[in-house]
Amino acid sequence: MDTKEIVRGLGPVDWVQIKLIANLPPEKRIAPGLQAQAFAMAALRGTFRKRYPDLSLSEINMKVLAYLTPVRMDKK
Repeated sequence: MDTKEIVRGLGPVDWVQIKLIANLPPEKRIAPGLQAQAFAMAALRGTFRKRYPDLSLSEINMKVLAYLTPVRMDKK
């Protein structure tokens, strides 16, 4: 895929936001990403709870991890 195709759908760069983020310490710079990840995992957990109402929270959490983890390990 050409880079131009990827970039075409993106909005303009918000240089003020980029400068604000660049001036933050690393631990605060990654906070929005961690919050977005937590939100996505909670949404997926809710979807799985509706799809599999008989599973325990631990089993739902394992399904979330399995869905989000690209590495698959075979049992030996």
